[in-house]
Amino acid sequence: MKHPSNREFFAYWDKKRGDGRAPDRTDIEPGAVRGLLGDIFVLSYDAGAGYPFRVAGTRVCALLGADLKDKSFSGLFEPGSRRDIEEIIAAVAEETLAAVAGLTAATPGGPQAHFELLLLPFNTRAHEPVSLTGLLAPFEAHQDLLGDFKLTSWRYMAHEPEKIMPRALRKIALARGLMVYEGLR
Repeated sequence: MKHPSNREFFAYWDKKRGDGRAPDRTDIEPGAVRGLLGDIFVLSYDAGAGYPFRVAGTRVCALLGADLKDKSFSGLFEPGSRRDIEEIIAAVAEETLAAVAGLTAATPGGPQAHFELLLLPFNTRAHEPVSLTGLLAPFEAHQDLLGDFKLTSWRYMAHEPEKIMPRALRKIALARGLMVYEGLR
């Protein structure tokens, strides 16, 4: 991670998760990251709605010129990057991985704006909607409203003590009670 805000938020999130893969949503206390709240957001894990914002910080809303609540997160990306960002979100939520990405955005004045995006999962609980949090950190100050985001790089950060399960197996492992084994009679 290059941006100090992302390093600070990741360190706080990492401390809250302890030995687990991710902290519970209720473990994150806004007062502890007060200086970062303007850049922090929470997304609902709803692919059909484009992973809508549940909450978005004031600086994130100001960069995009609108209140982002219930707006599509993946819809902020240019068509060529949309599928990649949706796959990154799926990996973060389903495999409980942290991800960091480099982004650029078009500005009306011409030069591109550069950002670092941090996506962090929350622990999932039965009968609760799945959500994830993140921080969008600009590398330079911007006065103009931004256009479509474009992914320039990304990587996942696995939790060292635990092996990562493939998404298909993780979904099965979350099912409680009845187990169906294919191919047995």
